[in-house]
Amino acid sequence: MLITNANLITWELPNRVLPNHAIYIESDKIKEIGTTKALTAKYPKAKTLDARGQYVMPGGICAHTHFYGAFARGMAIPGAAPKDFPEILKKLWWPLDRSLDAEAIRYSALVSLVDAIKHGTTTLIDHHASPNYIDGSLDIIADAVDKSGLRGVLCYEVTDRDGLEKANSGINENVRFLKRLAATPHPRLAGTFGLHASLTLSGVTLQASRAAVPEGTGFHIHTAEHDSDEYDSLAKSEMRVIDRLFKHGILGPNTITAHGVHFDVREMEILKETGTWLSHQPRSNMNNGVGVAQIESMMRLGIKVCLGNDGFTNSMWDEWKMAYLLHKSEHRDPRRMGGYDVQQMAIYNNAALANQFFPAAPIGQITPGALADLVFVEYQPFTPLTDGNLPWHIIFGFQQSMVTTTIVAGKVLMKDRELLTLNEEEIAARAREIAPRVWKKYEEEVAKVS
Repeated sequence: MLITNANLITWELPNRVLPNHAIYIESDKIKEIGTTKALTAKYPKAKTLDARGQYVMPGGICAHTHFYGAFARGMAIPGAAPKDFPEILKKLWWPLDRSLDAEAIRYSALVSLVDAIKHGTTTLIDHHASPNYIDGSLDIIADAVDKSGLRGVLCYEVTDRDGLEKANSGINENVRFLKRLAATPHPRLAGTFGLHASLTLSGVTLQASRAAVPEGTGFHIHTAEHDSDEYDSLAKSEMRVIDRLFKHGILGPNTITAHGVHFDVREMEILKETGTWLSHQPRSNMNNGVGVAQIESMMRLGIKVCLGNDGFTNSMWDEWKMAYLLHKSEHRDPRRMGGYDVQQMAIYNNAALANQFFPAAPIGQITPGALADLVFVEYQPFTPLTDGNLPWHIIFGFQQSMVTTTIVAGKVLMKDRELLTLNEEEIAARAREIAPRVWKKYEEEVAKVS
């Protein structure tokens, strides 16, 4: 396929903005880039896709999300509003994940994947929980990702909050899925080993998880999202969260820690020393009122900080905007969290993380040999757009509605805003039919713990 008449944003390092260029795609990779005139002459028989002057750039990457939370949209929480994050877990997320059956898991994933295609997010690292439907849950999500055409990294969050038997089932589900992928590799699917958070994991379960994880596989775990995680860890082990996870062999260059809002300096040093990744979710942190992570300090220290959405909409540009604004507001200093810092997280660090899971070719850049994961953006700048000022055009100009075409592994998933792999109307209609059942089950789960 030959994409023509495109204004390319390559996201190389350094980035380039190339007007009136073309991309020649062979199989799932970019084979060549050049001017539209040159490549049209070189590949006269190629199937063409005219970008009509739109910006064409690598697809977005989300470092931490939760498909399973989709049915929370519009759902009422019984009783008084939760006063803090521990209450949000107990009154919202834990009863909700216990309410999911096989069909609800599937449609939670499908509606999230529709959202991702429409908003140009082509790689998603998901963190799943469904304590009353554990065995085979990752296969259900994997099948949905496969059908969508997107790229996904999946895991099941192991936790002790539903008892030892279900904790062991979670361990087994991670191992089973990882073995499935090892036996039958999939070019757009990868796995890691999910853990909920230190505050719901005993030392026994951490050790069992460490013993069960295949060689070379890391973990995906929430860390210090609220200070209760730190206090719980100190009570259990006389260590802070990151020290405790380090003791149990959970950290390392293949492990993702999410949030890190309440780390102290030594915890940050351990993340740096072990090469562990951290994912920042500003919209979620604001919504849960948990505080603001010291992201700039961690980046300065050399920690690999990425950008996720924690289950919010898959418009990653919205996460860019919130990251840019939140730290300025928190510190009452407009110099904080510059556009290049957000770009480093969302583009270069997210791409490096995605390449850990899909190492066959570069991802997140338009260069020969890179994976052909691309989006078209219908943006008409009324001031010059350059490689130097692009972050501010994204933060103040780009909108999720501007994505018109989404391509993954050389396959067009959405063309001119028409979804080609998933039927949004049918998926949304069935999800609306399922939602009352999920909500009823949720209310029953809330009543059990009230």
